[in-house]
Parts: sequence; C-alpha cells; structure tokens
Amino acid sequence: MHASQALSTGFARRGKSTVASSPERPAFILRAAWVLPVVRPPIRDGAVWIQGDRIRAVGPARDLRPDPSVPVRDLGDALILPGWVNAHCHLDYTDMAGRIPPRRSFTDWIKLITLAKAGWSLEDFRRSWLNGAAMLLRTGTTTVADVEAVPELLPDCWNRTPLRVFSFLEMTGIRARREPAQILAEALDRIEQWQHPRCRAGLSPHAPYSTRAELLRQSAEAARQRGLLLTTHVAESGEEFAMFVHASGPMYDWLRRNDRDMQDCGGVTPVQHLHRAGYLGPNLLAVHANYLGRGDAALLARHKVTVVHCPRSHRYFQHQPFPWRRLIEAGVRICVGTDSLATVPTGRNPPELSLFDEIHELRRTQPWLGPVRLLRMVTLHPAHALGLKGRAGELSPGAFADLMVIRTEKLRSARAAYEAIISHRGPVEAVYIGGEPVWPPRSPAPFTPQPGPHP
Repeated sequence: MHASQALSTGFARRGKSTVASSPERPAFILRAAWVLPVVRPPIRDGAVWIQGDRIRAVGPARDLRPDPSVPVRDLGDALILPGWVNAHCHLDYTDMAGRIPPRRSFTDWIKLITLAKAGWSLEDFRRSWLNGAAMLLRTGTTTVADVEAVPELLPDCWNRTPLRVFSFLEMTGIRARREPAQILAEALDRIEQWQHPRCRAGLSPHAPYSTRAELLRQSAEAARQRGLLLTTHVAESGEEFAMFVHASGPMYDWLRRNDRDMQDCGGVTPVQHLHRAGYLGPNLLAVHANYLGRGDAALLARHKVTVVHCPRSHRYFQHQPFPWRRLIEAGVRICVGTDSLATVPTGRNPPELSLFDEIHELRRTQPWLGPVRLLRMVTLHPAHALGLKGRAGELSPGAFADLMVIRTEKLRSARAAYEAIISHRGPVEAVYIGGEPVWPPRSPAPFTPQPGPHP
C-alpha cells in the first residue's frame, strides 16, 4: 500500500470526514441551472443531494425525489461544481505579495526571500497564513497542499480555517549544518503529535539543491513506512539544472561558498538526482519540473510521480516554456497550484491566491489544453495525488460535500457552462465544505483577512 492509499483508507478507518459534522444534521438539496460533476458530463437543471458531510446523489433535478421533508434550495441561474484542490501553495508568504521584485538570477531571489523571512515575527506569519486561507476560500478552493515553513503555526491555523489542509513540513538543513536524521526526527515528532479531523501533515524536503541526498533518502523511507505524502520543488530554475548537470552557475557557486557538499553535482539532472536518492514514487508531488533532461519525463511517469505546475509563478520568473507535451505524452499526471503571492506578478490590482487566475494564465499561454483538461488539473488530478480519489474534486455519491456555486446568466449549452467557469473572476457566490456553508462568512465573520505587516 503506497502513501496515498494509506491516507485514503485512514479516513475510512477512523470513521471521520475531514470536516467535523453531526450525523443528525438535516439533509438538503441544492438545485441549479447547471451542475458540473467533472466525473460525468454537465447536467442541465441539475441537483446535488447532501446528507451530513457527504454527497448522497447527483443528477437531473427531476430524478432526485427524496422525502418531502428534505428541503430544496433552488439557486436559479448558477453553476454548482466541486471545490478546487490547490496542489501547491505557501500560505505563510501571502503578505509578501509585491514586496520582492523579480530578479534576473533565481539565486538572487532566494537570497532576498530568505532575508525577508528573517524580518518577520511568528504573528506576521500567522496573519499571512490566515489571509491566504481566506483568499483561497472565497475563490473556490476547498482543499490545499501547503508547504509549511513555520510549523509553530500548527495546529492553531488549521483550527482557524474551514479548509482541508495538507501541511507539508519544509526541511532544508544546509545553512543550519544539521544532520538529516535530526531534521527528519523533529518533523516526524510534530506529525505524530497532531491529530486533526480535517487536516493532515506530510514531509517536504525543500529542493535537491537545498537539502542533502541523505535527507531525501531518509524522508522517502519514512514516508513509505508511515503512509505519508511528500512534496518537493524540483528542476524549478535553469540555475538548478546547471548546478546538477554541469556543476557550474550562480547557484552552484553560491552554495559552494556556503559549504554545501557539492559532490552530488555534475552529470545528473535534478530529477535523476531524486531518483538516485530513491525519492521518486506515487506519494510524491514534484513541484515545477520546468527544466527536464532527456528521459526525465519517462522517469517521472514510470514512478507515478505527480507534477505540479504554477502558471503565474512560472511567468514571474520568466522560465523557459513548461514541458507540457513531453509530460503528457509520457503519461505524467499534472496538477495546477498557486504557489505563493511572493512569486505572482503584480498589476493594477493586488494579486490574490486564486486557481481561477492560474487557469486564466494557462488559457492565455496554452489555449490548446481545453476547458475539460484544465478543470481536471484543479480537481480530479490533485485529489488523486493527495489520496482523495472519489472524495474530493468531484461531485459523486459518497464524495465529500465540498463544492462551490458560481452565479451566471442563462446558459444554453454545456460548452457555455464550461466557458462560464474558466472565465470567472473574483469571489464565487458560495462555498460548502463537508456540507457546511463556509463562504460568504456568517456575521460575525470568523475568517476575515487582517492587514498584513508593514514593509
């Protein structure tokens, strides 16, 4: 049993959904002009029957005929679809939006964000985390895979948002000169202590360049033994690629000056480096994968690794074109994530953590992908990667009642319904998690964003 299977069966074994609820909570039906289950074609005049925290049935409204005591909420001209599953985020860094200008060198950017983080207090990070969670919620995300650089925020922040959160504990160790076994033991101790009905934790060795190979090996082994998920930034920049393939470049020189052991560099791509450390597997979400060598896509596919692409972050760094066709042809599952607002280009309006905005970026740069594939990359694919196949990212019997509602004009076709989704901007009409309405917030608002720290 690999990690994603263990995680999924773990929910069933505990007998808990990821949103605490009472089995006595009244059932109800949501009806709308269109329902998009994702796992089946759009349904005109559709309905979703919610029982407790799960979906009991989905179909044409005329076919759902429960006991007359079950209330029906007719939403009129609206779309009902699954809540987004954000495959990669850094909630900690939300309030860094616009504070770190793009740099020609990726290595220089790393230095700047490291300096910026050093000037923040725990309360700054907490406020930033909660602001990011509120943004995701109001733009339709119900589940997020978040890399947690400040584990002291947990589980407190879990309790302050209705989101389902997979918090991947970030591990590095190069600058701190700490042994991999010690770093990993501390992360595992934290995970062992956190028992939460709605949120989970995993491991995130930060990147091949910022960790030692031994930490990758030990993390992979611990994850296999304990049924944990992994996520790692890999092949994000050309400088990382040059460091491992050619043992040269700005990143190589900087890390060598900082006493990183560089013997693992030269003649190997970042993906091959992970493979050599025994790190590739179906429980891994490999984030970015922008720079691939020959055979890398096939290697990822053979080990059933999921790749996460972050379109706006990709534009911020002006990376080379993402290797879409190579990955798709190899059979790699691809998801979409928001990354952090520290790496989102700023325009006239302040940027927001929104998978709708990531979809807009993809429509601009990759129109050939099409709306069906785009929707799968923010629903089914990441749900599968997180061990939630059949439970999140779809509207089907037995799935979590995690969904969003988008207000529309009259739509005459399924094609128009898809277009309405991928064209949407701003907050959605409503969000439900586990059958509970969580957006817009009730008064007094428990999840209202707070002002960020001063620059």
